[in-house]
Amino acid sequence: MRNLLRLCPLLLAFALLFGAGPAFAGKRVALVLANSAYQNAPSLVNPVNDGAVMAKTLKDAGFDVVDSRHDLTALDTRRVLRDFADATRDADIAVVYYAGHGIEVEGSNYLIPVDAKLERDTDVYDEALSLDRILVAVEPAKQLRLVILDACRDNPFGKTMKRTVASRGIGRGLAQVEPTSPNTLIAYSAKAGFTAQDGDGANSPFTIALSKHLTTPGLDVRRAFGFVRDEVLRSTGNRQEPFVYGSLGGEDVPLVPVKATAMATAAPASNPQVDMRRDYELALQVGNRPAWEAFLAQHPDGFYASLAKLQLDKIQAEQVHAAAIEKAKQAEAERDRLAALGAQKDAQARAEADAKAAEQAQLVAQKAKEQAQQQAAAAEQQRVSLAATAPSTAPASTAAPTGTNVASLSPAITPADLSRSVQTELGRVGCFSGQADGNWSTSSQRSLSQFNRYAGTKLDTKVASSDALDTVKSKPSRVCPLVCDHGFKADGDKCTKIVCGDGYLLNDDNECEKQRAAKPTKPATAKRDDSDDRPARQRRQSGGTAAGAAGGGAAGYGGGPGVAAAAGSSRASGSGQIFCNGTGCRPVNRGCHLEYRGGGGPGNDANAEVCY
Repeated sequence: MRNLLRLCPLLLAFALLFGAGPAFAGKRVALVLANSAYQNAPSLVNPVNDGAVMAKTLKDAGFDVVDSRHDLTALDTRRVLRDFADATRDADIAVVYYAGHGIEVEGSNYLIPVDAKLERDTDVYDEALSLDRILVAVEPAKQLRLVILDACRDNPFGKTMKRTVASRGIGRGLAQVEPTSPNTLIAYSAKAGFTAQDGDGANSPFTIALSKHLTTPGLDVRRAFGFVRDEVLRSTGNRQEPFVYGSLGGEDVPLVPVKATAMATAAPASNPQVDMRRDYELALQVGNRPAWEAFLAQHPDGFYASLAKLQLDKIQAEQVHAAAIEKAKQAEAERDRLAALGAQKDAQARAEADAKAAEQAQLVAQKAKEQAQQQAAAAEQQRVSLAATAPSTAPASTAAPTGTNVASLSPAITPADLSRSVQTELGRVGCFSGQADGNWSTSSQRSLSQFNRYAGTKLDTKVASSDALDTVKSKPSRVCPLVCDHGFKADGDKCTKIVCGDGYLLNDDNECEKQRAAKPTKPATAKRDDSDDRPARQRRQSGGTAAGAAGGGAAGYGGGPGVAAAAGSSRASGSGQIFCNGTGCRPVNRGCHLEYRGGGGPGNDANAEVCY
């Protein structure tokens, strides 16, 4: 009876393991399609090999149904999809894997059977299978509908396919898709609009990574595809990035559940401390509040009781922090709402004060959570170390009084050290370029915000947390892109200066272009300027008038003093004089000028040409 009572908390914890944790997979079915031997396009080597690897991977993972087919015609593919849809009606998880050619037409994706000709763009509607047809086949599954497409290759019919409508678009790779059904994920071997690589071996990089990570027991399918993405980026030199479209709920959804550990037998153990340690490890595996409370109800004192209380404190701090985040969001939303409505200033001021108070409470809860997590982690590390040195005996501090701070056995990390560690890890993944000084400044917050953007996470950027450290550490390679200033180029993880060869210059597009030869300068040519020429003409006309007057005086029986003045003006200028008499007119000789002598009349010139 006593042994039965002792096992009651363990039975409760075991029930919590399956009742409070994530939903575990029930019936799982999979369809593997691989097309290599195309009749009207170049054949592909890897798809059939990739299909064989994925079929074996899913069978080894314990899937109830794994139907593997290759090199199917359009008619055969439709029949296989129809039969597979029947198998998914009572399934919890349904997976379709396809390797082969796929194309995008007018924003819709199509899988290409081996007998397709596709002489014109509209033939895809008759000879190919749309992605929507695949989604219909997995629709009945209850928990997860997963479609994996290793089909982001160049369109083999693109050069010969006739366009019935000039404006009909035929894209590169596959088009982005947003599933309309819940609990549906569609995984591409390469991001929409990009093509994938077949690799140098018998299998594509995408399939190799899938076989390693997708069926890891207990691993959420979204994290599995995250590991697949990282490995493909690493193996292809960042040239191919797999992508997943769709969303799931908050619970983990592994393709392969964690196997339940065998329950301890009811026979009394020879060492009570061994039972206590096993009970603790079982509660640690469950990891929620009811499991720890059940453990403390059975083992209220001692070393493991102190550890359990630290785990409870951590859970409490995490819950308080989550509540503080929610309250801060509500306060900010209320403040923004009042501001948008133009509420009275005192109401907006109260809302602003509430938002600031909620934000401060969130920061306090964040620090308390981090401290509790650090203490629990340090204590757990100490426990593991002690168990490794003496696995069959209880720790020396078993009889320690309740409330003993077990975390003091191992020094806890300080906030400055935590900030420095997060900065160092952010720098490793290319998101932080400053010095890891432990000061969580605005630049550090921007760096973590940039990490959130490119990693798809939602870490709190206001403080450096252990959650952030663990998340950044999980990324094996660069996350944030390398940005280089003008005049520099990316060289691995560094920016190097661009050096152009002789005769080349760096243009605004950061590229070296050949320097153009300078155009020969044209000699200056004299141009007629009417504005400058006009006074000269006027002066010549004026001189001519004076000479004409002089000539008129000679031929017209006398002249006036004005003629002499004109002659004097002409002499000063030294040009433009004309001498006229009864025989005609001629220019004044060089070195000569006209002087008015008076008189005038027939045979008596009023002006005389005087030479030096």
